[in-house]
Amino acid sequence: MSFDMNALMKQAQEMQAQMQEMQEEAAKETAEASAGGGMVTVVATAGGEIKELRIDPKAIDPSDPELLADMVMAATNEALRAAHAKVEAKMKNLLPPDLGGLLPGL
Repeated sequence: MSFDMNALMKQAQEMQAQMQEMQEEAAKETAEASAGGGMVTVVATAGGEIKELRIDPKAIDPSDPELLADMVMAATNEALRAAHAKVEAKMKNLLPPDLGGLLPGL
């Protein structure tokens, strides 16, 4: 049984290139979430960018601006979480099963 350091280095470089590609794709991966029964909808990327925000006019109550703020925050946080989860699932598929537990956050 011999240990081929060059093969190991090549495999590490290939995996690094795949991870870089996944990070670039993460900026494009989007997810949509809503709050308040669909009164507020947010589309966000896994890169942390909010691409779209839709607010139903019925959600705008001048006497309760905190409710609208809560709905916007809830929908935004869920959209960001869902976009991150999509990318994380894709990244896990790239890793060998025995390596996935070694990387934090995956």
